[in-house]
Amino acid sequence: MKIIKAEISHLEALVLLFDGYRVFYKQESDYEAAKIFLQSRLKNRDSVIYIAYINDVAVGFTQLYGLFSSVAMQPIYLLNDLYIDSKHRNKGIGAALIEKAKALCIEKNYNGLIIQTAFDNPAQHLYQRLGFQPDSDLSFFWTCADK
Repeated sequence: MKIIKAEISHLEALVLLFDGYRVFYKQESDYEAAKIFLQSRLKNRDSVIYIAYINDVAVGFTQLYGLFSSVAMQPIYLLNDLYIDSKHRNKGIGAALIEKAKALCIEKNYNGLIIQTAFDNPAQHLYQRLGFQPDSDLSFFWTCADK
């Protein structure tokens, strides 16, 4: 397995995974919108995306967004997206992508890494095995659709 930081040249392979990720979270498949969204992230460098390859086939990805902790007064990353193609799950790819994200935090001297996921995501055991602790803070979300 090889994990690399995504560049614009990886867009096509990344879009296939990203569209699968969105469908996993019960969104309609929209390849063109996914391509536009990811192209913008890569072009504007407002996220860090790692892609896992096995034999030159993209099998998983993670996307990190930079944030700041006011309390710690340090930058942090939000690991908002993590997806492994269903044919390649349970092979350590998710763990390897998370370890790559953790290494980036250490390299940049960031305060840490937050994983945002659905409350019923079965991967939660993986996160805890890799040293993540459930956050005791409540999360609330407001969407403009609620206005």
